[in-house]
Amino acid sequence: MNGLRIEDPGPLATVQDAGRLGYQDRGVPACGAMDPAALALGNLLVGNPPGEAGVEISVGGFRAVFLGDCRFAVTGADPVLFLNGTPLEAWRLHFARNGDVLEVSMGAFGARQYLCVGGGIDVPRVLGSKSTYLRGRFGGVEGRALRRGDVLGIGGAGGPTFMDHVPEGLRPAYARNPRVRVVLGPQAERITPETLADFLSGTYTVTARSDRMGIMLEGPRLAHTRGADIISDGIAPGSIQVPGEGLPFILMADRPTTGGYVKAATVISMDIPLVAQLLPGDCLRFERVSIEEARWARLQWAFRVRRFFET
Repeated sequence: MNGLRIEDPGPLATVQDAGRLGYQDRGVPACGAMDPAALALGNLLVGNPPGEAGVEISVGGFRAVFLGDCRFAVTGADPVLFLNGTPLEAWRLHFARNGDVLEVSMGAFGARQYLCVGGGIDVPRVLGSKSTYLRGRFGGVEGRALRRGDVLGIGGAGGPTFMDHVPEGLRPAYARNPRVRVVLGPQAERITPETLADFLSGTYTVTARSDRMGIMLEGPRLAHTRGADIISDGIAPGSIQVPGEGLPFILMADRPTTGGYVKAATVISMDIPLVAQLLPGDCLRFERVSIEEARWARLQWAFRVRRFFET
């Protein structure tokens, strides 16, 4: 059986796919890859469906041994990878032999790297997904982070491959200090116009309190017109909640299904990867766009990806 033996998982490595969809009405978070574009494009490179499971690696330090021949790709903001000590290019299709050793570390910036293998990571599906939910302790490998000595099965050879690399124009526009597009709402009217203007013109810094659930920010504080609490409603990926202290935080993959704080804005789906790659100390600014502009950005990218991989 082809597989992958973990020699060093680094600070945090988990199995993630496109997410556990369809159960949020029962209180089950979606989870899945923090950077869904990196996972999807890596999977397409190795001949998998875009939502197949891979290994999400946080800030590098990862080393594993291939147990059998395998095709693989590593994606993310700025991954650095070596196969048997030889440097390889990220965002490109590669081939490993039985016993080859892969090392993945972070480059100049970027919080997360993704290892995709032909056939996908073979772990049991829980509620239709292979994604690890650390707080709930289910999915992935026993609901936990990967450990040294873990052996991950690989689910067959995968489908045919069509391209050997992903050009920069299809990758997210990663940056250490990105401009992140947001759609205002659903409760933007609960923020004073003056501080909402500060939110859209100021600079925010990512704090050390950030994790897979949310990205905590420090910067211009927002003031509420009549309190921070609302009747709890659904939380979308990229929702920006504003609790009583006035500092916004961006809810990400392991976000709760509902929340009772005012949501001033929502990061558009195309810019979720930019937020996912931020580390404590990195900065970002917000830019307001319309729902139509957000949809158009997503459709344009999806069309270009489909045309590239089907050419």
